[in-house]
Amino acid sequence: MLSYFWFSYATSPAPIRRADYGVSVNTAESSAVPAPSGRQFRISSGEHRATITEVGAMVREYTVAGRDVFVPFAENEPAPVFNAAVLQPWPNRLRDGAYTADGVRHQVAVSEPDRDTALHGLVCWYRWTPVDVADDAVTLELALPAQKGWPFQLVLQARYTVSDDGLEVVVRARNVGTGTAPYGVGFHPWLSTGGTPLDECTVSLDATTHVTVDDRLLPTGTEPVAGPYDLRATRSLAGLDLDDAWVDATRDDSGLSWARLGRPDGTTAAIWMDGSMDCWQVCSADHIDGYERFGLAAEPMSCVADAFNTGERLVRLAPGDEHVVRWGATLL
Repeated sequence: MLSYFWFSYATSPAPIRRADYGVSVNTAESSAVPAPSGRQFRISSGEHRATITEVGAMVREYTVAGRDVFVPFAENEPAPVFNAAVLQPWPNRLRDGAYTADGVRHQVAVSEPDRDTALHGLVCWYRWTPVDVADDAVTLELALPAQKGWPFQLVLQARYTVSDDGLEVVVRARNVGTGTAPYGVGFHPWLSTGGTPLDECTVSLDATTHVTVDDRLLPTGTEPVAGPYDLRATRSLAGLDLDDAWVDATRDDSGLSWARLGRPDGTTAAIWMDGSMDCWQVCSADHIDGYERFGLAAEPMSCVADAFNTGERLVRLAPGDEHVVRWGATLL
């Protein structure tokens, strides 16, 4: 365990069992070739089952009673469309892959060349380290190093737990470097239609303000929800083309904000976030080649696109500071 591992548990961490994951924890002891998504951490409780990947700490699959809540992807392929990825240290798009921090201009790699943006942060393709493994929970950790365009050092943790209530995710970031780091976090689960066309499903979203964008999908302002962007009441997804953000999330009596995908079989795949985040992105995948309308992304986020440049809802993580968010999913 790393010396700066700060998350405490009521009980001692369970041992990491090599046989559980198919690839030796010490790869020098095994000739097995790791799967593109890395080791698989399978957790379950009752009818709830999830598989978390070593690469990217992604939720490769989440099912309830054998029914998909998230669109799964295969163990032997990289996540094709950021499936349930952790998006750090920024979610969504960064204009020109550039930003200024403390008066210094930084440039990271442009990963979305068609729009000249850097998409979804830096951590999706790192191998995360398991630091606590149990039957119903796993915690993975990543020491994100300083690198070209990112001169900061963060230690990140993602803890996944399943229970009768569903899947819960707690993600922490601590600045272990010497400079104040700009920071945001988001997540990219694709809600499953249960095998039916997206047009036969419904959507609802707890948010009151829509984010307007330019042709690069970078923010230009906000507006009260109206027309196709008012998802507060359940509405059909037939013909609805979405790749939009919302802010000013509304919450239920438990302090949770919800995104819901209603399915023709009467079930609802749902994602919630607590008060640690206030932004949603919803995408119907109309313009993703090969994956058109295959599911509905409902992305809880601490900030929307280009926060490193706009400063909107941007976290400035000072040395030693920690930032924590919580979200989850279930089948209703």
